[in-house]
Amino acid sequence: MERFRAAKGAGFDAVEVLFPYDCPAQDMRDQLVWNDLTLALINCPPPNATGGPQGFAAIPSLEDRFRRDFDRTLRFAQVLKPRHIHIMAGVAEGPEAEACFIQNLRWAAARAPKQSLTIEPINRTDMPGYFLADFDLAARVLDAVAAPNLALQFDAFHAYRITGDVMAAWAAHGPRATHIQVAGFPGRHEPTGGDIDYPAFFARLDADGYAGWVSGEYAPENATTDGLGWIT
Repeated sequence: MERFRAAKGAGFDAVEVLFPYDCPAQDMRDQLVWNDLTLALINCPPPNATGGPQGFAAIPSLEDRFRRDFDRTLRFAQVLKPRHIHIMAGVAEGPEAEACFIQNLRWAAARAPKQSLTIEPINRTDMPGYFLADFDLAARVLDAVAAPNLALQFDAFHAYRITGDVMAAWAAHGPRATHIQVAGFPGRHEPTGGDIDYPAFFARLDADGYAGWVSGEYAPENATTDGLGWIT
């Protein structure tokens, strides 16, 4: 709970709480209001406390599990009012998984028509076997679902590990994106130095008129506040 005030003190206007399910939703909402913060994003599904998979949307035969988890996420979202809910696909592969993913996303988009939803390609080095590990696949799924409240979540770290070229990935798929996450490569620390040209990427976002949040999703190399110069 102390992180909300710390984030505001460090100059942030919004925060992500990837898995907010261990704390009372109203307590978190109070912190957001008191600190004048927007909640940019939460993840669905709630984490499995037994260490099971984080994500079921693309796993055939687990449609009921996905829908129960999504409804639980919506109950939190009604209180927390996140800008986006990221729907995790889970570990799966093949045409049957793709069809399941599309079906579940159509259901979710209709279930919460006023809630912005996202899907995010995640590299399989960091998350082995993850179904949505390709930007072209994400584009195909988004086209098949064709829901106005479902869009791409573009993580530049994952884009580099998947494609080797963040700028090309953005050129091809950026128009579909409503939320961006950044981290340095290879260390997944601050988005400075390393293999990704973030000054060029941020300049491209400005040139393209991107109006969503850019979120720092990384492990600080030292103290968090020591590494925030990249924001300015």
